[in-house]
Amino acid sequence: MNGKVALEEHFTIPRYNGRPHFLSLEVWQDVERRLADFTELRLGLMDDFGIGHAIISLTSPGVQGDHDAKEAVDGARTSNDVLAEAISAHRDRFGGFAAVALQDVDEAVAELHRAVTELGFHGVLINSWTEMPDGSAAHLDEARFDPFWSALEGLGVPLYLHPRILPAEQRGAITTWPEFAGPVWEFTTETSAAALALITSGLFDRHPKAQVILGHLGESLPYNIWRIENRMHKAMDRVTLARGLSSYLASNFYITTSGHFFTPSLLTAVAVMGGDRVMFSVDYPFEEMPQGAEWFDNAEIDEDLRQKVGRENAVKLFSL
Repeated sequence: MNGKVALEEHFTIPRYNGRPHFLSLEVWQDVERRLADFTELRLGLMDDFGIGHAIISLTSPGVQGDHDAKEAVDGARTSNDVLAEAISAHRDRFGGFAAVALQDVDEAVAELHRAVTELGFHGVLINSWTEMPDGSAAHLDEARFDPFWSALEGLGVPLYLHPRILPAEQRGAITTWPEFAGPVWEFTTETSAAALALITSGLFDRHPKAQVILGHLGESLPYNIWRIENRMHKAMDRVTLARGLSSYLASNFYITTSGHFFTPSLLTAVAVMGGDRVMFSVDYPFEEMPQGAEWFDNAEIDEDLRQKVGRENAVKLFSL
């Protein structure tokens, strides 16, 4: 399929270019050169595998890993300017998700407005929890971030909730079994919990138009939401919400195929979320364009659904 849109595709700048501990040096050396590249490698692969447009974002943990608020603010602005320059040279092929420094909510709102209204970005990507100047881990469901969610609603752009490793005090099982670290299992655990926290905090009752994108075919939530909701009804301590969890999942979330190239999982996600809420992505350069594109192009799915997931849903959401 030609003209696919991919929207969990990453870049970096030197200050955020550290090797993740869960990648071997050999793998990282290949990923590193691809992260820093926009045209020499990336565009050629997009052409070869039918990807017409890529919405690009700063790699994890990005500015969410900065303890110093001023450094985070500067890092977000610098990253967005680098990305905007790359987009300007290939506006027909690239778009952007903004990086913002939630260490300072007012600055995050200001940078979000600049990125969307001046740089033309399509939304924002947050690498889940943010390291605060006092050493704490701040999560997007906290009330202090309500002004940021109001800004997102007002601008009418989505937030891509991207994984990062668990906070240190929560990594017990991963420390014992490092084979589970990062994208093997840790990311799914961390980000599915973050998404559930957004729902159960009442965020979408306060901000009903807010839209969140999850990668990796929903971080397991489409497959687990029935049991989660069923058991929460029976829990001793449970939150009162206007709707059921599955209703929020199907109306306030989109999901992408990034890094999860398995047709039975795709079909389950479509059954739960609806065909209008699933979009193609690769997770380049941490995943391979040939693998993601060839799987999707040859998946045994209805051709109308292939067009929706591969292109039409993203075109509509981002007004491409």
